[in-house]
Amino acid sequence: MSWEVVTDLLGLLNYWVVIILMMAGFYVVIAQDNLVKKIVGLNIFQVSVFVFYISMGKVSDGTAPILEEGIEVYSNPLPHVLILTAIVVGVATTALALALVVRINHSYGSIEEDEIQVIEHDEEEIA
Repeated sequence: MSWEVVTDLLGLLNYWVVIILMMAGFYVVIAQDNLVKKIVGLNIFQVSVFVFYISMGKVSDGTAPILEEGIEVYSNPLPHVLILTAIVVGVATTALALALVVRINHSYGSIEEDEIQVIEHDEEEIA
């Protein structure tokens, strides 16, 4: 492997981190039956999207968009501002999901998806 290939791969390190986080979060959502673990998987997936947008918003040798003499390259602050908003929405969504898991646990006595489906199926047969 040549040095140029290594530097190219390291230059894309943030995108590799995004892919790894995204696939890890997606795997947790698909593979786990526990509802709390599914919420954690969704949060990991969400963090990968945050990292992706933040890394796209960074410009090489760019500075903050403050007008001064001698500065020609500016970084766009919009992706960072949008991610701050997305973080707030993500926290609220996670809180709502956890509240729903508490209600599901109160109603069914379990937070395991397969156990809840068995209980639902048994209730449908009785009715």
